[in-house]
Amino acid sequence: MQPKAKEIRYFFYSQAFADGLRTTISILLPSLILSYFKLLNAGLSISLGALCVSLADAPGPMIHKRNGMLFAAVFVFIITLLTSLASANVYTMGILILLSTFFFSMFNVYGVRASAVGSGAILAMILTMDKIVPKPQILSEGILILLGSMWYFLVSIAFYKIQPYRAGQRILGECIRTIATFLSIKADFYNPKTDLEKDYSKMVAQQVAVNEKQDAVREILFKTRQIVSESTATGRKLVLTFVETIDLFEDITATYYDYASLRKKYENTGVLEKISWFIKDVAFELDQMGIAIQVNSPYKQRFDFEKQLLQLKEDINETGKEEGASNLVLRKILVNVRRLVQRVLELQEYFEKGAPGKEKTTLDHSHFVTHQSLDPKIFLDNLSLQSSVFKHASRVAIASIFGYIFVNLFAYGHHSYWVLMTIVFMLKPAFSLTKQRNIERIIGTVIGGLLGIALLLFVSNKEVLFGIMVVLMILNYSLVRINYLAMVLCLTPFVLILFSLLGVSVLDVAKERILDTVLGCTIAFSAGYFLFPTWEAEHLKGYLLKMLQANKEYLNKIYEGLCGKQINLLEYKLVRKEVYVSSANVAAAFQRMLSEPKNKQRNSKVMHQFVVLNHILFSNIATVVTSLLNKTPAGHAPILIQSVKRSTVLINQTIDKVGGENSLKNERPVESIPQSMTSLTADDQLIKDQLDFIQRVIIDLDKTTTQLISSKNTE
Repeated sequence: MQPKAKEIRYFFYSQAFADGLRTTISILLPSLILSYFKLLNAGLSISLGALCVSLADAPGPMIHKRNGMLFAAVFVFIITLLTSLASANVYTMGILILLSTFFFSMFNVYGVRASAVGSGAILAMILTMDKIVPKPQILSEGILILLGSMWYFLVSIAFYKIQPYRAGQRILGECIRTIATFLSIKADFYNPKTDLEKDYSKMVAQQVAVNEKQDAVREILFKTRQIVSESTATGRKLVLTFVETIDLFEDITATYYDYASLRKKYENTGVLEKISWFIKDVAFELDQMGIAIQVNSPYKQRFDFEKQLLQLKEDINETGKEEGASNLVLRKILVNVRRLVQRVLELQEYFEKGAPGKEKTTLDHSHFVTHQSLDPKIFLDNLSLQSSVFKHASRVAIASIFGYIFVNLFAYGHHSYWVLMTIVFMLKPAFSLTKQRNIERIIGTVIGGLLGIALLLFVSNKEVLFGIMVVLMILNYSLVRINYLAMVLCLTPFVLILFSLLGVSVLDVAKERILDTVLGCTIAFSAGYFLFPTWEAEHLKGYLLKMLQANKEYLNKIYEGLCGKQINLLEYKLVRKEVYVSSANVAAAFQRMLSEPKNKQRNSKVMHQFVVLNHILFSNIATVVTSLLNKTPAGHAPILIQSVKRSTVLINQTIDKVGGENSLKNERPVESIPQSMTSLTADDQLIKDQLDFIQRVIIDLDKTTTQLISSKNTE
């Protein structure tokens, strides 16, 4: 229970909770204030505007949040006027639903924030379509909703001005904590009692989470001028600490060993468990550091790592004495663990007074973020069945008009717009996410409905009920981006209490909400499966190709280092970022594929093998590259360069099989090395062993890739 209690406690310091609190205040206050002056309807309209624009207020740099909210305010205002004019006639309303759901769903071509802007406009249409507004009042109703939009915009700006660095601190703290979890999972590889297959699955899933957090931090830190300009101590610390966490993550991924043989050799010595426990302690310390940054509180180191390292060294030496067994690999692990501890301790600079030196933060960070163009040509170019966004927008539009026709044909309930809302927000571009959201929506609605009814049966005091509703409202908006099931569990009782306070029969509302949810989910699920379905297996080649090409570029950095060239730090970090992003994309695609129907999957066992081999490959490449970066540039033995060239040839052949263009052009020739030139130093021999292993992994990766691109279905 203690870890759960700790997570709940620190949830209240998260960016998600801050966003939920801000959204609740912005939506609730207008209705409360205006209801006091007997103007509840006007207050509800203003609150509606705030609600719709809040969807565009996703985490990110303030300039993007600002532009997103302003675009959302304009679209919400326009669609509100159009809906008020069209709602008097079912045919005109049907046409508006068909066109607007398609148009705003196409906003996906411009990225996540633009998609949220479109969702806000669709939500405004759905929530106003059943409201009969007399023609003379249509404009005034639209203006009230626009006022609500601008009210939310001003509240969001005000929160940012008061604490301009808090969003960056929170997301950086969360990023460090996801890396700490990754490190804790990595510690399990040294524990002979864990299942290696499960360890790899957990590690791959956590790598996806780490990549998502790192992207979120990049967006906020590197696109916020006030932070990246390094004009303040806080801004410099945030940037420097994030850069160091990326290096730390590389060190964690670079420590790869043959864990199966490692366990077999040292299983009975007890030393592997001690290594695992020590790394767990380091992960705990890193987690505490992340919490301190997230909470914006002082940090105090809990473990004496130097003392523990000395004890671990003694244990490893003792292992070497037993029966004359070699402990070279254990000593290598000790060196890596010591470097890992040093990296973690360097992060403590964040908590020191003053700003880091200018020389430590001179890297041009603009290269590490992507910039989304808003060119209308992108929209027009995607108006084709070849576009996955067009397919998704078509699904949403067809499913929405079907739902609208259904509820009108059968005179379906007093809140039939719930069916349409469920369809729109349950249909996702990926079928796996549509399936997951549908299941979570139904479970959450049923359990949440029972919870809401229970609350209303046992609590009669309206003030207490209002307080519970506010708490549920805050949790609902806090959990919307981190745990959808929990969000729905809060949303349903919140809605039931709201209707109860407005004097509506709760049992009727509960039954109608559950039925509407089931109907909407059924339509959404069917549309996702039958209407222009897009399966992950269809996109596998693209993911595999990008991953292989990223590994090739990563491998090229070894070649540069072995040839004695100075590895350009910016180029290297960009290549490293591409490897991590591509790897996370492959892993995420694999996870999504597993949620799809079995007959739509591509050989899942082989795909899992590819994901694991890919992780082993870039971990070993990282090991060699980091060792070269830590040395003065110098030419190495020709046999090492030859080994890298062979690996490059092999990976190019694999890229060529997948469909990469020009992968075999400008190929470096692989020269034969005279026997007299093959003598190696001890350090070079270690690199040679690593390069030989990389070559074997690439051969295995080639085999799995061939199986994947030639197979049709899962086994």
